[in-house]
Amino acid sequence: MEITRDRIIDQLGDVKYDRFLFYLMGPYKSFNLSYVLSEEERQEFDIDDLPGPLRRLFQNKADIDEAQALLRRIQRELRTTPGVNAFLALDVDVDTNDIDAVTQSIEYTRCSNATAFIVPFLGHNFGVGEEAGSILATLAETHGDRLVFVHEANVTSAMIRSAKVRWDLRIETYDTEAELVDTLRRFVGEIMQREHRGGLNHLQ
Repeated sequence: MEITRDRIIDQLGDVKYDRFLFYLMGPYKSFNLSYVLSEEERQEFDIDDLPGPLRRLFQNKADIDEAQALLRRIQRELRTTPGVNAFLALDVDVDTNDIDAVTQSIEYTRCSNATAFIVPFLGHNFGVGEEAGSILATLAETHGDRLVFVHEANVTSAMIRSAKVRWDLRIETYDTEAELVDTLRRFVGEIMQREHRGGLNHLQ
């Protein structure tokens, strides 16, 4: 199975700029047991047997649901204005048994005009940092200008600080959801202008 721009676009709804792919990542993916355990292991799985940090994650499903709901709201806003093809990994029908989650995220980023790591405050920072790190290690040199890391103002992370230094990653903060949307819209506008003027390759 191969992940391509056309495959992603074919599985998304129509928007004004349907060839402009904006991949949205967030910590909700880290809570999906299918990313870390096989089907057999999940059947034998007991939350109480997990190490402390993981155990706390799986005991806060409300936070998980809200993180995904936040991304869905942001996705709707961006698909409306400016009308780009914002998507989550869940929107592309690729089984993690065929392509593992981290590889999927790397390929979605490679195929996208822009990618945002969105990190709301959930009382922890596990998961998205590791996945973001894998993407940066693979694509920062070729796709660094198309990446942005946007975190809620009260989120602190050594990964965020090191990414800014090591990969010159663009870091933004937000206090409200409206500020988050505005930041992402500005980022999209900048990428579109750079593609139009030739500063970035215009992806087909």
